[in-house]
Order: sequence, then C-alpha cells, then structure tokens
Amino acid sequence: MSDAEALRRLLTEADAAELDAAAAAAAARFAERAAAEGAADVAYARLDTPLGVATVAGTRRGLVAVGLPNRDLDEFLERLAAGISPRVVEAPGRLDEVRRELDEYFAGKRRSFDVPLDWRLVPGGFYRDVLRATARLPYGATLTYGEIAARAGNPRAHRAAGTALGINPIPIVVPCHRILRSGGDPGNYAGGPEMKRWLLRLEGALRE
Repeated sequence: MSDAEALRRLLTEADAAELDAAAAAAAARFAERAAAEGAADVAYARLDTPLGVATVAGTRRGLVAVGLPNRDLDEFLERLAAGISPRVVEAPGRLDEVRRELDEYFAGKRRSFDVPLDWRLVPGGFYRDVLRATARLPYGATLTYGEIAARAGNPRAHRAAGTALGINPIPIVVPCHRILRSGGDPGNYAGGPEMKRWLLRLEGALRE
C-alpha cells in the first residue's frame, strides 16, 4: 500500500469515527429533549458505583426503579416498558439529582435520600406497606423479616414480607438490604448476599 493510500484510509476512518460520535451526540440530545418535552414517559441513566455499573430510572412522579450492578440492562428496560410505558429513553440529565445522591451515599456522605419516589411498580396492599415501612428505616438500622412485617401491620406474615422485599424495584433507596433473618444472618438479596453484606458494612450495620 502506498503512503497516499494509507493516508486516505486513515482519513476515511477518522471521518467515520467523527460521524459516529456526532450521531451518538445527536441521539443523546434528542433523548434529553424528548424527556424534557414529555415525549418520553420514563428516563433512565447509567451510574458507576463501587459495586459496578447500576441503572436508575425515573418518571415525572419520581424515581421508579434502580437496577443493581448485576442486573441485565435489557431485562431492566423491558420491565419498565411493560410496567409503565414503552416510551423509555436514556436521558441522564433528568436523573442528575438521583445520581448525585447515590454517589454521595456510596462515598459515605449521605444517610438518607431526598428524591421523590414513584411506587407504581410496587403491588398494592401488604407488599406496598412493607416497602413503605422499609423506606422509613434509618441508615445503619436493621430489622428482621418478622419485625418489618409487624410494622406493615401483620407480624405473622414474615414470608410475605420477604416476598415483598424480593420484588422491591427501588433497592438501596428503599433499603431492603437492612432487613435480616432472625439471628442476624443477612439472608437473601437481589444483588446477591455479598452485595448485601457490602451495603451493611458501608452503613456500619455489619461487623464481621
């Protein structure tokens, strides 16, 4: 290959890369505009955490879902589309406040969350009562499954309380990791037991 041909190829590849970057930037601007103008019902964004890349999603009502770092992005987006609306766009600007508060939490600088919540992915009745009671549990505090069931109005329904916690669509912000088995064993968690232990250690609630 001659020097001229090599140079021409480099320039062509550079132009293609610039076009790809420009297209990505345009798509991002379109998504942000669609979210701002109400053309999208759900906005989502990715978030780097010490545990990996998480995903957050919000509506005009508030934060509606948190995808833990081990959760598949496509599955997360499919649940939003099925449970709320297929009009889902990536619009990080809509979720700046949520991402800032989560960054502060993981840095050990935030003990409670101020963002409004959208509970529409949570079934009503006892399940919602359990998660609302869990949302009021302070940083570093823990309860057993039986105790959270009692706070939700049915102290015998510890298994149903466990089911409610297992389908929590807003983990960390609704801190289901603070609910333990009797005897202090951390128990199950959507992100896995080691992630649950990590969060408890961050809050000083677990010393091993």
